[in-house]
Amino acid sequence: MFSHIMLGADDLEKAKAFYDATLGALGIKPGVVDPKGRVFYFTKEGTFALTKPLDGKAASCGNGSTIGFAAASPDAADKWHEAGLANGGTTCEDPPGVREGAKGDLYLAYLRDPSGNKICALHRM
Repeated sequence: MFSHIMLGADDLEKAKAFYDATLGALGIKPGVVDPKGRVFYFTKEGTFALTKPLDGKAASCGNGSTIGFAAASPDAADKWHEAGLANGGTTCEDPPGVREGAKGDLYLAYLRDPSGNKICALHRM
């Protein structure tokens, strides 16, 4: 359904270090910086990107927004969470663990990235 997701970040170097670590814990290669300074993470399923806002204003997080990344296992989600905390992220919501979902149990881990965006690692049990 989605071709890409792009988030705004004021400090692209800090954001890249955070996402290199967290997405690396999920097996995704480090981000590639293009000539405009944007950072791209490419997979067969889609692209995740970071950029400074084009309007020159500060980046801001979406209130009520969450971006979820697929994790191959609960252990991968835990490693993602640990990598995020070690690289400038903050924990949010409940601690990583199993929660009931409409289509079965889910293992979820939530973080806020250095720019305040709410992100999640999800494994379908």
